[in-house]
Amino acid sequence: MSRIIAGAAGGSPLVSVPGSLTRPTTDRVKEALFSRLDAFNVIAGARVLDLYAGSGSLGVESGSRGADSVDLVEFDAKASAVCQKNADLVNTVTGRKVVSVHRSKVESFLDRTAEAARWDLVFLDPPYPLDEPALAAVLAKLVPHLGEGAVVVVERSSRTPEPAWPEGMERFAERKYGETRLWFAEPGVEAGLEAVEAVEAMDLEARD
Repeated sequence: MSRIIAGAAGGSPLVSVPGSLTRPTTDRVKEALFSRLDAFNVIAGARVLDLYAGSGSLGVESGSRGADSVDLVEFDAKASAVCQKNADLVNTVTGRKVVSVHRSKVESFLDRTAEAARWDLVFLDPPYPLDEPALAAVLAKLVPHLGEGAVVVVERSSRTPEPAWPEGMERFAERKYGETRLWFAEPGVEAGLEAVEAVEAMDLEARD
């Protein structure tokens, strides 16, 4: 049974999605991933987005470890219901609504997200059948919503090729754990400047 590894809800068991619809991140991979993210110092106070959330394991782990807000995006009805149960667990322990669940296709969610919305940490664990062009299209939609210094984590089969990174996003690391490979990316220099300019513009409007 999967569990929350650390933080306010550390040790709590997670509800799993029944059947073989989803491919949950193993606790071994999750522990290695979050150890690395802790080293990057990107979890505490972060705005987190978990796309293709499945059970929401990665997102709720972030919420338990001190993320400011977490958005879980999952289209399947059964998986979305499981996300909500795991979100409720963390929200109850922390005493506030840290984790929100959105039942939606990833592409639709990003299309209707406000231009000003920014996330600091993004997880993508798409189903293996999702082909590389479709993944590249999602990554391109994500670029405008990355905060300065954001980290994007893409989890794929170790047999799949490196994602085709869109303009405005650059890979800076990768790790292989058995059949799983994690790709780490960040905003490119131009994307980072655009994000800063957008925030400055909003500040000016607020003062006018």
